[in-house]
Amino acid sequence: MDSQENGKSDVQKPATGTAAQAAAAWTPPEAMTGRASPAKAAVGDKPVFAYIASLPQPQRGVAEAVDALAATTLPDLQRSVKWGMAYYGVGDGWCFSCGGFAGHVKLMFINGAALEPVPPVTPVGMGKATRGVELESVDDLDQRQIAAWMEQVASVPGVGGKKR
Repeated sequence: MDSQENGKSDVQKPATGTAAQAAAAWTPPEAMTGRASPAKAAVGDKPVFAYIASLPQPQRGVAEAVDALAATTLPDLQRSVKWGMAYYGVGDGWCFSCGGFAGHVKLMFINGAALEPVPPVTPVGMGKATRGVELESVDDLDQRQIAAWMEQVASVPGVGGKKR
């Protein structure tokens, strides 16, 4: 059945207003739409570094700063790409994730509701206990607080880890 038979017109109206102008000016990469990026799941440093390198600025700079802080804060840091984001862990499980979105980077702590102080952002679809922060620039990165949260969350079992 063609569009005339079902009562729909083949003619599309042109988009108008500022939303159409903004969409024409910049279309975010798929990784920045609020959905998980197309980065394939893989364990190790190289996939995480490749994921971070794929992000546009300023998200790339924020993700690089988070990664560097994690590396200096947590000995024996393990990296992986899961669900289109960088995941970080120590020992038997994953502790936190870092992912680029339109306008910000989400740094989410698994079991973050148990941290002191509790991080302010409760993400959608990441579990009841997950908490984190949204960072728009490197200047938003409170290194002392983020490092404290990294140390706290690494001291308890992560997702998929054994009870300690």
